Amino acid sequence: MRELEPVELTPIGTVVGGRSEPVDDHWAGVRADIVIDHRFGEEALAGLEVFSHLDVVYFFHLVGEPEITTGARHPRGNVDWPRVGIFAQRAKGRPNRLGVSSCELLGIDGLTIHVAGLDAIDGTPVLDVKPHLAAMGPRGPVREPNWSLELMRDYW
Repeated sequence: MRELEPVELTPIGTVVGGRSEPVDDHWAGVRADIVIDHRFGEEALAGLEVFSHLDVVYFFHLVGEPEITTGARHPRGNVDWPRVGIFAQRAKGRPNRLGVSSCELLGIDGLTIHVAGLDAIDGTPVLDVKPHLAAMGPRGPVREPNWSLELMRDYW
């Protein structure tokens, strides 16, 4: 097997506004902006306004190296839920500290994208923005364990 080479990513923008602390629940009504870097022109966002939702990839910038998990843990430290590997959960303390979230697109002004329900905090580096396409979602029934349904009960 070939050795993996390091990958360097440069943020395309920053989350501005919304929450300033990474609280786990009640993200549905949180409004924020994604301010795209000026190295991109407004044409980079052309046509995005006709979509209702976005998929946003971002970097958990407040997670330090000691908080990264590479093995198994109880989600949110809840011992009532099973220990599962970091790749079986969506925790922020993951090896590359990447977050992915679908959010509602409220509008676009120049290089500012207005969104609701983005579970990223003020100052979060945004690595990519994509239109949410229903056809890219699951094909067929979705299977989830009960603990994940409990965890997400108050998330939005």
